[in-house]
Amino acid sequence: MEDFLKDLPKKANQKHQENKKFLAKLKKKPPKNLDYLMADLHEKEFRQTDCLTCANCCKTTGPLFTNADIERIAKKLRLKPTQFIDAYLRLDEDNDYVLQNVPCVFLGTDNYCSIYDVRPKACREYPHTDRKKFHQINNLTLKNVAICPAAYNIVEAMKQSLPKK
Repeated sequence: MEDFLKDLPKKANQKHQENKKFLAKLKKKPPKNLDYLMADLHEKEFRQTDCLTCANCCKTTGPLFTNADIERIAKKLRLKPTQFIDAYLRLDEDNDYVLQNVPCVFLGTDNYCSIYDVRPKACREYPHTDRKKFHQINNLTLKNVAICPAAYNIVEAMKQSLPKK
């Protein structure tokens, strides 16, 4: 896994234009069965991928925190939402709450998340490869294939699964 992670940004960069073109075509005319195909590819990939051996998403990027996330996590940590924000978050250029620093402060050395049961929605849904209307998140998918080995493998499998036009 370590070698794959080390090579992932380079591999993703080499496939960037190909993936961008593929995903743009998918967005323009998504197949009727795309959501089912993505759910199937996602499930197959995560039968063989253990996020605990990787945690690259937690080490290199941070999620957006919704108000509901902030309330839920603050309650778990026995903090007021404003205390949680002050201690852990900052506003980014889009005025979204994000972590002050990466790697994620809640990630342990064993790759376990100390707030897993109340983690942000963005973490629960990552890498977003099984979401409905997958074709609507092209830019996010292009970013994720450079971070998440599973997302990279799913996009590669998707290119093989869909008929060439």
